Amino acid sequence: MPTSTTPKAGRPRKDAIDQTALATTLQLLGEVGFEGTTIQAVAARSGLHASALYRRWSSRIELIEDAMTPLLVMAPLEPTGDLRRDVRRLVRTYVAAWSTPAARAAIPGLLAHYQSAGTRSAAEWLPISARPQFIDILRAAPAGTVDPSVDPDDVFDVLLGAALARALVPTIVERHRPVERTVDLVVKMLEPGTDRVVAAR
Repeated sequence: MPTSTTPKAGRPRKDAIDQTALATTLQLLGEVGFEGTTIQAVAARSGLHASALYRRWSSRIELIEDAMTPLLVMAPLEPTGDLRRDVRRLVRTYVAAWSTPAARAAIPGLLAHYQSAGTRSAAEWLPISARPQFIDILRAAPAGTVDPSVDPDDVFDVLLGAALARALVPTIVERHRPVERTVDLVVKMLEPGTDRVVAAR
């Protein structure tokens, strides 16, 4: 996940206008969804002029990206050495970030936009991943608790997919399964001696 944003070139921004526009964008995402969150809608709701918004963001996509990025920033998680506890904290942090009404509207909409427009990838929007934090968690785990033959990238992908599904897929959200089930799955994948299918390399 990202830890910072890079200011775009152009006129200096007025903090009050920025804060109002970004807060309004998050409100609209949660209320009217991705398609309904337009520059014009933000202007009408906030009382700002659309021209003032366009001077700061060239499109509604840029505005939504800027509004969402701070919401999805993952604070550094210092490993404790307790594998299950640290994995649980990571999963809960992801699910909490992605379960907000704004995130549930914005993430699928942005991913669909990137795929159809072909002008930007999700990796460019979220250039900083929590993957290194996951690696740090594994390194801090007591000796013998993580199978060295397991590819941590594969396990992280499963963790990421499970957290994303818990937050965004309606049929999964409605099941209200405890986070501990995902934690169990991830820990079992990491444990030595766990029966698993090993992909040919």
